[in-house]
Amino acid sequence: MNNTRPLAILGAAQAFAEPLHVGRPNIGDRERLMARLNDMLDRRWLTNNGPYVQELERNLERILGVKHCIAMCNATVALEIVIRALELKGEVIVPSFTFIATAHALQWQEITPVFCDVDPATHTLDPYRVEELITPRTTGIIGVHVWGRPCNIKALAEIAQRRQLKLLFDAAHAFGCTAGGRHIGNFGDAEVFSFHATKFFNAFEGGAVTTNDDALAAKIRLMKNFGFSGYDNVIYIGTNGKMSEASAAMALTSLESLDSFIATNRANHETYAATLADLPGLKLVRYDGTERNNYQYVVVEVNESQAGLNRDELIKVLHAENVIARRYFYPGCHRMEPYHSFFPHARLLLPHTEALADRVLVLPTGTAVNSRDIGTIGDILSSAIANAPVVRAHEEQGGQ
Repeated sequence: MNNTRPLAILGAAQAFAEPLHVGRPNIGDRERLMARLNDMLDRRWLTNNGPYVQELERNLERILGVKHCIAMCNATVALEIVIRALELKGEVIVPSFTFIATAHALQWQEITPVFCDVDPATHTLDPYRVEELITPRTTGIIGVHVWGRPCNIKALAEIAQRRQLKLLFDAAHAFGCTAGGRHIGNFGDAEVFSFHATKFFNAFEGGAVTTNDDALAAKIRLMKNFGFSGYDNVIYIGTNGKMSEASAAMALTSLESLDSFIATNRANHETYAATLADLPGLKLVRYDGTERNNYQYVVVEVNESQAGLNRDELIKVLHAENVIARRYFYPGCHRMEPYHSFFPHARLLLPHTEALADRVLVLPTGTAVNSRDIGTIGDILSSAIANAPVVRAHEEQGGQ
């Protein structure tokens, strides 16, 4: 690796002419997609449980080995509907180290999200801390499979059963992953997936709920379509959570390239592992090789004392080189509104969340990234670390 490659902030040209983003969408077979869209237009069936939505649900049920898959317009609405269907109220325990939608889906329905710290090794909900936060007002637990790595499902399920709580998993990152050899989607009372454009498997915009509970699935299907049970027959309160046919067409097309997308992500992850192996202060988050993984996130923990630069300083260097890396899940839900105003001292109970939010760096991957790109990103990081005093002085002088 070339440790003397000049940095853009020191006057050199940018490493990449076009921005290289985290979460740049994967695109499958365009001809297959356009054929489906044309078929949809010819049929003039654009939404309301069309044939593509039905086909997608059947395919996902088969792939995941789950009894019920309900396609949704997006994962946030899916979370809101499941929370309502499970009749959660009062307080629900969630991690703060997650995307804000997890907390908002509760607060939107005037349910208090109680933020729990995470295990610093797994970045997922710490079951021991969950137990400490249960009160008479607690009605449920929401675990998040961060980076696609499963929560401690067994421990959370044991707590939920013993304390008579509902257990829901936010599986936005975890499509195609397994826990104990079983596909994510089969755990808790229900699980929610995201098929947003930034996910490796996308439906333009979309999501899904999976469950093995027949009664819960029937309830969710009612609730996602205004409570309709047949024509002009509303039997339950509901909202509009339906997935469109266009989104289902994209999802079906993405599904046909699923193995290719995962293979690309895995190859990229292995290349990053080799490229970053000798860089001080950069620890790549690994995946369990005994399980199926989608490898859609390349996550690095930055140790400032070893790297000579902190995470935010490295982000500035990367951005200057047109590598649009991200800091997840900064600054943590507990530091965002309205939660910061509601719980101003929450940080005192979330030391691991606070530390992770300050040091996690997510790098670009997916089909828009190749091994040469990764090598260049490695050179940028290597140069930044090798020139840490110069980079820091440059920033302290206002980047002039």
